[in-house]
This record gives sequence, structure tokens and C-alpha cells, in this order.
Amino acid sequence: MKYHLALGRKIDLDGIDRDAKLGKCPRHVLRALRDRLNATVHAPDGEAISLSDKLRSKISSKPEHWAAARKLSEQVSSDDVIFCNGEDIGVPVAAVCGQLPNRPKIVVHFHNIDRLRGRVALKLFGLADKIDVFMACASPQTNFLRSYLAIPESRILVLLDQTDTQFFTPGPVSAEKKRQTVVSVGLEKRDYRLLAAATANLDVDVKISGFSKDAKALSKAFPDTMPENMSRKFYEWPDLVQLYRDADVIAVCLVDNKYAAGVQGLLEAMACKRPVVITRTQGMVDYLAAPDIAKVVEVGDAAGLREAIVHLLKNPQEAESQAQRGYEMVVNQHSSEPYVDVLAQKLRSL
Repeated sequence: MKYHLALGRKIDLDGIDRDAKLGKCPRHVLRALRDRLNATVHAPDGEAISLSDKLRSKISSKPEHWAAARKLSEQVSSDDVIFCNGEDIGVPVAAVCGQLPNRPKIVVHFHNIDRLRGRVALKLFGLADKIDVFMACASPQTNFLRSYLAIPESRILVLLDQTDTQFFTPGPVSAEKKRQTVVSVGLEKRDYRLLAAATANLDVDVKISGFSKDAKALSKAFPDTMPENMSRKFYEWPDLVQLYRDADVIAVCLVDNKYAAGVQGLLEAMACKRPVVITRTQGMVDYLAAPDIAKVVEVGDAAGLREAIVHLLKNPQEAESQAQRGYEMVVNQHSSEPYVDVLAQKLRSL
């Protein structure tokens, strides 16, 4: 069999690997998967866009994804296996390559398909008959796919997310740290208005790593005026690791959602052995099943969030014990190497 990785955008996997070896960034699992399978990598790369690409993009994805899928369809047959790293490229690849007379095996990693356009695309393009394995990193997504498309368990793969536990590691606090610090990382489905309300009057520094060129996304996540003790900036990868290490508490504050928004912040914090307070969402249920790995609060509960943060700050031994349990869970269950092992084995089994 010949293996293909279809990506939603171009990623310099070799460049990332060079930087990772120098300690500048985490490793990328798709680089390891590519090498394990000797796979060919495909991504949109300036292909000519047709009228049909533009029309189908009204339902799902972008025209360049459909153009890339058409190009890939000319290179594959029943002797090929395609792994798509997201529905943005997965829907076009399945729709186009899945209708070939001798179609390849297709696996799609779905992140957030349970929404209107996703439901329409799944049915309109007949993807139940064109995708061999429906993969997700959060069970609400696979539960939806299973019921909506009536597909058997054998075609479902729940593969919980991973992080690079060789890059995100425990370490000493920086000499510049002046007082207790609450840290939060990421923008997707975040609720920093809640964090501001919970921490504005606390004697702590609240440091947020969250950057976007999308002003609408920033305004939705953040309060109109940030408290004096709250700051936000972009951190390079090594600085981000130090930010985690400097944290007395990591706060993962989320609005409710059905996918695993917030999972990287959770896993990275735990890999750095820091105590975590997190919002309970539908999408994070798989990651919070183990007992006492995090303080869990309800969506929108500023008082509960404040109470959980203050409790950990005032009880450092309990906080460290919680952090140790989270660290052991991430190292044993969410590191990159087993993730690649499971995914490669699944692709080889097709």
C-alpha cells in the first residue's frame, strides 16, 4: 500500500523537525507519521481553481481544498490509503477520491463537524459510503457521526490528543517572577471575560498567551477593559514553556463546545507539571475522566473559578499533588509516540 497525508494547509514538517532538534519548538506528529509510513504529503499549493471548486466550497471547505483534492484524485487508486488531518481537506478528498471506480481507503480526522454546514456536507456528498474510518479526538464528535450516519463502531476511532512531552517538561521558575501567577494559553473558545471577573481583585499576575489577527475573535474572548493585573502577549515556544513553569495555577477557561477546544493548553500545562483549573465542557469530557487531575468548574461560573484558583494558591502541597497526577497521566497516556503508533497501526490495517 502507498500512504498519503492530505493537509488543509502547507506545513514545513522538515523545518519544524530541525527547530525541534534545537529545542526551539515541539515536534510535529505528522512528521513522525510521514516517516513511519513513508507517506507522500499533499496540501493546497496554488492549483488552478475551477467553477465546481468554487460552488462546492459554498457547502464545505475552501476552493483551494477542492482543487487539491482533484489533483490528488489523479494519483490514487485502490492501492492507496489517504489520511486527512481535518475536515477542511477531508470532506473534499472523500467527496472527490471516494467516487473513483477503484477508490483509495480514506481516513478523516474530524475536529468540529457537528454543526450545520458539516451535517449538510456529510449527507450531500454521501460521505458515509466514501470514508473508511471516521476519527476524532473527542467522543461527542464520534457519537454524533455514529448516530447521524449510522456507521458501525468498527469505522470509528476516538484517538485522544497528544503533546510533545520532550518539549513541554517541568523546570525551574524564572528569576524574574515577582508574585504568584495565574497563566492561561490559547484563544479558541476561550472565556477571558470570566477569568478577568474571577481574578481582577486577587494579588496575582494573570498572564495570557493568546494572539490572533482576527479582531473579532479577540474582542469576543477578552473583556473590553482588562484588569490591571492581566496582560496578554505572544510568546515564542521556549518562552511559552517558561510561562507554564512560572505558573502557580493554569486556568483553562472555556465557553461550552462539543469538540476538544482547550485540550492543548490542558496537556501542555500538565506536561510541565503545573496545577490546572478548567471549565467543564462537552468536548473535554474524555480528558477529565481521571480523578483529581484538575479542579473542574462549570461554564460561566466566575465565583467557582475564583474559589478553585484561590484554593490551589493557598494550598501549594495539594496543588503539587494534583499537578503530579496530571503529569503522570499526560506522560503515560498523551505523549506523541504512542499517538503515532496507534494511528500508523490503524492506517496499516486498512
